Amino acid sequence: MLLYLVSCVFGILANSSFAQSIRYSGTDDEVVKEINRLIRQGWQDNEVKPSKTAGDAEWLRRATLDIQGHIPKGSEIEAFLSDKDKEKRRQALIRLIDSPDYMHHMTTVWSNLLIGRINSPFINPAMLRKFLRESFATNRPWNDIVYDLVTAEGHMDESGAANYLLAQLEDDQMNVQATAKTTRLFLGIQVQCTQCHNHPFNDWQQSQFWEFNSFMRQARRIQVRRRDPITERVIESYGELRNQNNIEPNVFFEKRNGLMQVAYPAYFGKPADLSGDNNRRIVFGNILHEDEDKHLARAFVNRMWAQFFGYGFTRPVDDIGPHNPPSHPELLEFLTDKFVSSGYNVKQLMLWITSSEAYQLDSNYSKSNEIDNPAAGETPLFSRMYIKAMTAEQVYDSMLVASQPDDSASLNLEQVQADRNRWLQQFVSTFGTDENDEATTFNGTIPQALMMMNGELINLALAENQTNKLKSILSNAGSSQDAIVKLYLTVLSRNPTRSELNQLKPLMNQHANPRNAMEDLYWALLNSNEFQFVY
Repeated sequence: MLLYLVSCVFGILANSSFAQSIRYSGTDDEVVKEINRLIRQGWQDNEVKPSKTAGDAEWLRRATLDIQGHIPKGSEIEAFLSDKDKEKRRQALIRLIDSPDYMHHMTTVWSNLLIGRINSPFINPAMLRKFLRESFATNRPWNDIVYDLVTAEGHMDESGAANYLLAQLEDDQMNVQATAKTTRLFLGIQVQCTQCHNHPFNDWQQSQFWEFNSFMRQARRIQVRRRDPITERVIESYGELRNQNNIEPNVFFEKRNGLMQVAYPAYFGKPADLSGDNNRRIVFGNILHEDEDKHLARAFVNRMWAQFFGYGFTRPVDDIGPHNPPSHPELLEFLTDKFVSSGYNVKQLMLWITSSEAYQLDSNYSKSNEIDNPAAGETPLFSRMYIKAMTAEQVYDSMLVASQPDDSASLNLEQVQADRNRWLQQFVSTFGTDENDEATTFNGTIPQALMMMNGELINLALAENQTNKLKSILSNAGSSQDAIVKLYLTVLSRNPTRSELNQLKPLMNQHANPRNAMEDLYWALLNSNEFQFVY
């Protein structure tokens, strides 16, 4: 219950700080116009025509999933469709970003990126989520958040930010994984490729990886062990992140010719000034915070664009470099500059991206833009909205929205988080890479299909003795057609087509038990491909 109360408090903070930190002004209009101009230039250069503008229901569903991490309520779709205000999309974006659900979704996204979904006795995921939740709630500048993550120290139960590095540090104390993960996440570069040799496609040298590693080498994960009073066995108790200043000041690595070479702390080849602080992570954090070359901002802009469009300006999104030029270099640099000048304002960047013309487009394509198909390896032109599979978290949270009455009280977030984590473990696959990469995609396996068809959430949604969405719809619907429309709005965030109504109404009316008929329809909609994709 404490987590729920904290959530409410920070939801209020988010609402109050948002009005102060972000206002849609004439300046924002100019930023969006420039985004549109640069995207349109790509269309013109490649002789494609964009898809038509997405309908209101499709657009609101997409924006809600991308910003809040779940489908909108049926009542929200109805209100949006009936709203005649020409500025309603802009107002909806501000409302979505100005909500506690935005904070929870961004916390989920970045918690997964930072430490993944697998628990360890040496980290406290709840404390890291608390740190992220507070940061996104108050719209802290992104460079401030990264500074804390890179420089944190302390007990895993007391320092939320410390859990990021606690999850990356290895027992051999070389901190290779921490170096690779930090540069990929925050700088958008894969210097781990140069750990053993020079990069084959650009001028990155083997020494560059170890120069970054020199910043991280002092970090130590202290694994505290204790004896279980019942079993008398020695067990892992907790992890603590400390900075060890008395280690060898320089890092040595072996070149391919067998010779050893020393690496000094350097940022993209520029030696770091270590005269003012013995803590190299603080030196590194300061460099990132004041990054003159804007690597930190550029990487975040690229990742945020990918969050909304499914593809960033580079593929993969964390591999920016001369060997992998961005699809829209001018736009990437323009947004990077604006993001920095905004004070690394995350909400402001999100508003610019989602207000762009490209984000308003339909997901369908025609002969005029069929070549815009990055799934087939083509360069993304963003002339249409690319279809994205929901993450496992989005599926879970959307099923909760689809099964709860619109006027239901706020859920106990602590219990929801625990239930969701338990549910997710069915689909987490961890690969044996240096960074313990994970996959949770819903790729049509038989166990996943059975879970969606007969799992706990489906049963909860259909349970006759529960105060759920289906019971609410059946209680308030005036006719079978009204109930069908409500179910479509609830699950698919749209009205049924005339053809769908014409086929469903006779089936509903002929069924011996109307509730069973509606249960079947509800089940079918929840298990449809349309429900499980963002389009």
